[in-house]
Amino acid sequence: MKKIGIFPGSFDPVTNGHIDIIKRGVKLFDKVIIAILLNPAKTFMFNLDERVDLLKNSLQDISNIEIDSFDGLLVDYAAKRNAKAILRGMRAVSDFEYEFQMTLMNRKLNKNIETVFLMTDMQWIFTSSSMIKEAASFGGDINGMVPSVVEKKIKEKLGFS
Repeated sequence: MKKIGIFPGSFDPVTNGHIDIIKRGVKLFDKVIIAILLNPAKTFMFNLDERVDLLKNSLQDISNIEIDSFDGLLVDYAAKRNAKAILRGMRAVSDFEYEFQMTLMNRKLNKNIETVFLMTDMQWIFTSSSMIKEAASFGGDINGMVPSVVEKKIKEKLGFS
């Protein structure tokens, strides 16, 4: 039986921090499903198809991944996909409280799904999708924080290309 891990997120956009966690996660699991949460209440820079395309282009050198989307409860999606674990990246202590509460709720909802935390590499500790979008919107240099294909698409969206 394959060990499947789910790496959930909005990936709006995918960052080099996300990619770091994915590359390390595929060493722990036979397959990592990158699961894009569909949240109609949230405003995104990139639509679902664009986010899928950016992930595919950014991760083309990794073979044991799948990119999918879901709505509803993450633990229900994980169970449906026969995953045994949710993979989460942690940047700083500030992430811990939220992630800890979410893990306890997920455990209450489905005790068969574990959560695996990976600390981000130090170079990505300050990197988040929202901070990157904000910096880019003011013309900030986001080179090296996101894959080049993502940087190009962000600049196009913001009219800087």
